[in-house]
Order: sequence, then C-alpha cells, then structure tokens
Amino acid sequence: MTEQRKNSGGGGIAIGRMTGGAVAAGDRAQAENRAERAGPNTPGDAGLAGVPAETPGDGGIAVGELSGGSVAAGRQARAVDSARDALAVTPELLEAVAALRRQLPLLVRAEGDGVDAVGDELAGLEDEARRTGRTQRGRLVRLRALLSSGATAAGGLASAATVAEAAGRLLA
Repeated sequence: MTEQRKNSGGGGIAIGRMTGGAVAAGDRAQAENRAERAGPNTPGDAGLAGVPAETPGDGGIAVGELSGGSVAAGRQARAVDSARDALAVTPELLEAVAALRRQLPLLVRAEGDGVDAVGDELAGLEDEARRTGRTQRGRLVRLRALLSSGATAAGGLASAATVAEAAGRLLA
C-alpha cells in the first residue's frame, strides 16, 4: 500500500505569485473561484513572476503568476472559475445607454426582433451602474454581441453603435 501511494499521486502545484483565484491538489481535488472583482486584477509590484524553481513532478502544474481563475491537479480533479468581473461604467457609456433606451420605443417591432433582450440588458446595466458605478463584464459582452451581430433591429441605431463601441473599450 505504501508503494502504491508513493507512485500514484500527481506532482502537485507550484505557483510563483498568486493574487487571487483558487487552487487544489490531490485525488478528487476541487478548486472553485467565486470572487467578485472590481476592475482589473493586477499584482502590486511590476513584472511577472517566474515559474518556481522547484517544479512539480509528473502530472503536476507549474504557474508563474495566477491572478484569478482556478487550478486543480490530481486524479478526477476539478477547477471552476465562477468569478464575476465588475467594471467601472464611464459617463460616456451611461449617456449612450440612456439615449438608446429612449430610442427603443420608437422602433417598429416584429416578433423575435431582439429589441426586448437589448432593452433588458440596457435596463440592467443602467440600474447596476447607478447603484454601484459598475457593471458585470458578462453584461457588456452580451450587450455588445446583441448590438453588433445584426440580429436585432436596435443594432441599426446610431446610439446602439455608440453603446457597442463604449462597451468594447471597457472590455479591452
């Protein structure tokens, strides 16, 4: 049994610098990151950390820098990153969102035109921004996709292009 235990494990995990996230190692290890981050996740000092000199053995993971996310190593290990990034909403984006919301009721509507989905995302973004000054990255991604895909009648409005461009700058 001792010999089997000695030869069965993976190499573990070695990390140079970790500023957020979740890590687990071992059989059926589970690492889940549910952080709510505000703004970019940057380490305190300049430069990236190198991969640790003492790297794990076979089946292990060596990471130079981990700033969010999840890592799990081992037999039947599982890593889940459920983090939510909140980004500061610029006045430009908020003005564009308000302008587009005012224009949506003026559109000629058809079933499945996507206008309701755009309206819901705009309302959620505006409400969240007015309460917290921030919005979730996922909301911006969905909104930009709705407005840029050509799948919604709202995408043809000039204010929609302004919202999509402002969202794109925040996501960059």
